[in-house]
Amino acid sequence: MSSIGLSFGDDLAGDRPRSLTSAVQERLRADILSTRLLPGQKLHIAGLAKRFSVSLAAVREALSRLVADGLVQASDQRGFRVSPVSPADLKDVTQTRVDIEGLALRRSIEHGDQAWLASVEQSFAALSAVPYTYPDDPTHHYEEWVVRHGVFHRTLVNACGSPWLLGFRDVLHEQSERYRRLSIRRNNEQSRNVEAEHAAIVHAVLKRDPDAAVEALSKHFMTTMHLVELATPKPPAKIDTA
Repeated sequence: MSSIGLSFGDDLAGDRPRSLTSAVQERLRADILSTRLLPGQKLHIAGLAKRFSVSLAAVREALSRLVADGLVQASDQRGFRVSPVSPADLKDVTQTRVDIEGLALRRSIEHGDQAWLASVEQSFAALSAVPYTYPDDPTHHYEEWVVRHGVFHRTLVNACGSPWLLGFRDVLHEQSERYRRLSIRRNNEQSRNVEAEHAAIVHAVLKRDPDAAVEALSKHFMTTMHLVELATPKPPAKIDTA
């Protein structure tokens, strides 16, 4: 993978793009994370320029920025394509996220004040107030839930005091989002109480128990990983014709 570019200090609520290139970048990022653009899909610069009514240069620059974030791959011979996914990458992303986000959560519990604790409670309440999926389509997340879910997890670590740690955490969160969205698109029927998983994290945070909080966070991430693995189609077995 190419080196990862980090945008520190970004607001999860979403600052307005400051240029056409930034606007294209954010549209493509949203399409990749929501899996409207699928892993491995080729990205045609001319087609995207026509779709967004911008120049070829603006699309090329936007794609180059997404390469730096690990969401797009570039090849001299084959152009740009959405970065592929794999079981090995899923495990690597998940374990690294456990390590990075767990450290950030520990530091937040150590340094966070009462205002931070209140923000954790508020973000959890806001997340719990919206449905997990669309009532008529369980294979797609309710979009407002996705937004509030991102805010909730970022709020948990906001008090860690390290822009570098938060930057790496944000990159890993985006990579994890692709896998989670792919899993639900495949309509995995495994039972899961996501709200209870989140509640366990919040309960430990409010008690200022870093070990319990990190354990609950790790279980939450690992549960997602295992469900993604179950939802991933297995390659057909090779038939021995000898």
